[in-house]
Amino acid sequence: MRTARTPASAARGGRGLYELYRAASRAAAPAVLLWRRVRGLEHPSRWPERLGRPSVVRPRPDSPLVWFHAVSLGEGMAALPVVRHCARLHPGLPILLTTTTLSSFEVIKDLLPDGVIHQFAPLDCPDAIESFIGYWKPNLILLMESELWPNLILSAAEKGIAVALLNARISLKSFNRWSLPLGLQLVSLMLSKLSLVIPLSTIQAVRFQLLHTPPQIIHFAGDLKYVVGDIDAGEKEITAIEDLQQQFSNRPIWMAASIHKGEDEVILRVHDELIKIYPTLLLIIVPRHPQDSKNVSLNLKKHNVNFVLRSTREVVSSNTRIYVVDTLGELRMLYRVTPVAVIGGSFLPGLAGHNISEAAAAGCAVLTGPYVGHFYHMLVEMWQINPSAVKQVTGEFELLEALKQLLGDSKALEASQKAAKHAFSLMSDGIVNRVWNLVRAFTISSQTDAWNS
Repeated sequence: MRTARTPASAARGGRGLYELYRAASRAAAPAVLLWRRVRGLEHPSRWPERLGRPSVVRPRPDSPLVWFHAVSLGEGMAALPVVRHCARLHPGLPILLTTTTLSSFEVIKDLLPDGVIHQFAPLDCPDAIESFIGYWKPNLILLMESELWPNLILSAAEKGIAVALLNARISLKSFNRWSLPLGLQLVSLMLSKLSLVIPLSTIQAVRFQLLHTPPQIIHFAGDLKYVVGDIDAGEKEITAIEDLQQQFSNRPIWMAASIHKGEDEVILRVHDELIKIYPTLLLIIVPRHPQDSKNVSLNLKKHNVNFVLRSTREVVSSNTRIYVVDTLGELRMLYRVTPVAVIGGSFLPGLAGHNISEAAAAGCAVLTGPYVGHFYHMLVEMWQINPSAVKQVTGEFELLEALKQLLGDSKALEASQKAAKHAFSLMSDGIVNRVWNLVRAFTISSQTDAWNS
């Protein structure tokens, strides 16, 4: 009779798999980095950081250091409130934030508190990880969401460095892959080395437990992506908001944000119908990837639609029908100039939604499509506060009807805006404090003297 593997036996079996992974990652790293550089995915001058080679000096060599790691822009923005909280509570403490993607670097570098260092994350190969950890000597590593890297986690554990996973999540696809016998052995080994896991939902907590995460280290604090929209606008943003408000000159407006390839066709068809009812209506369309703006522009030119590209700084006229945003890092600002926000990444099968809290925080009436992935828990929590906080439509027809109602009924629009803002306020309250209190209790408490020195 075959018996189920226990967490302890699975973790022991994972050691052999880890050694194989370790050898494979060492061999593959040069080719992976070269491939990424050729494709323009790495910073042209700072790519050596991906091999663990620092580009700046570590401040206060004898002081503790906290290392935050987020792979891309969404995770980086979710980490920012915790980074700021840490910097505020521990002035002078060296804080390092690493990201992987160029887009995250371009946006986040201007939002970091004074003194916080940014570096590109090392590849998860033994040499890069050892070099990186050996130079920066972190006392605490805070990983965001699903950043489970064997070399990083195992190397940190061997050196006695506490590792926590914040806003922890595993997609269903990854969960199924990790649940296979060989995958389970390796992930069990990694998860056994963590000091704290803060899942973003109950479903995520169950997945981590099924992957043999020690239950005593799983604790809830709330979804940090609720707090992303709670960052105050800076002087530069305020100037941009005032400039756009002047250009838009009280025209009716709606915005389609984080629009993926293929979704733009849905949005443009809906706008064509709305224009028949509201001739002065302006659409702000923000493609998820700036390079997709070229395809949108070509499509608009083909159909002789009057549009403006944000990157050209051309002024929006009364004849402009569509404002195409082909720049990075301005979504949060743009939510403050539109009363209605449709969140993309949700209108085609295979997509998995995007964060709706930034739009809600700005006081927009929020709409989204049927394919929202792990963001569904966010919708449910907002609906529990107020069913009008976010409108989920089944497709193009329902989107058109919902927009007709909001644009044609000022009372309905105001009610949706207030519901979204109120739900966001309640959901975001206290999350950062709860996260940091857990981090302090599970990772910092044993290092109190070092942190207070």
